[in-house]
Amino acid sequence: MPKTTQLRTYTVRDGLLDEWVERWRSEIVPLRLELGFAIGGAWVDRERNQFVWLISYEGPETFAERNALYWSSPAREAMGLNPDDYLVRTEELTVEPAY
Repeated sequence: MPKTTQLRTYTVRDGLLDEWVERWRSEIVPLRLELGFAIGGAWVDRERNQFVWLISYEGPETFAERNALYWSSPAREAMGLNPDDYLVRTEELTVEPAY
């Protein structure tokens, strides 16, 4: 399958931005990498209480299929991390390089 990249923007509940970033960094990133995803970067917009990151996948499955594997994995379940506890809004845009 061709490489798919998503630009994800999460609006985080007031007061939880730093906690979200730490959990994302220590729990989500390692599992995503283990499952073949690549992280293109991550940024915090404190003024808007937002977390923005790039995630890509290029492999034998589609991005959606590999993403479903991530969500159904025992390691993901073991995190005990419910995004709804942290995030009030999520946006996912599939993007491609222009430069």
